Amino acid sequence: MVMGLCLLVYSLGHRALRQCLKRGSQTIQNQLGKPTATPTLRWVFQCFMSIYLLTLACLKQISNLSEQRCWILQFFGAPCRKYYLLC
Repeated sequence: MVMGLCLLVYSLGHRALRQCLKRGSQTIQNQLGKPTATPTLRWVFQCFMSIYLLTLACLKQISNLSEQRCWILQFFGAPCRKYYLLC
């Protein structure tokens, strides 16, 4: 039951990302650095593995948030961008 729910959530995220890319006629880079309109959600998750939240003197900052990662984040909803302190 839990596995089925996890696969459903993954599938919905995958579909939403691809629809957003298709709607805007946009692409993101794949593992080889080539533009693709049909990325896997696993690849997108791997892109975000090295991002960290730093808290110094009650000030929150995100480290390793590159232009490519910001580009990818624009295709996700406002709650996701808020999580990375972009809203």
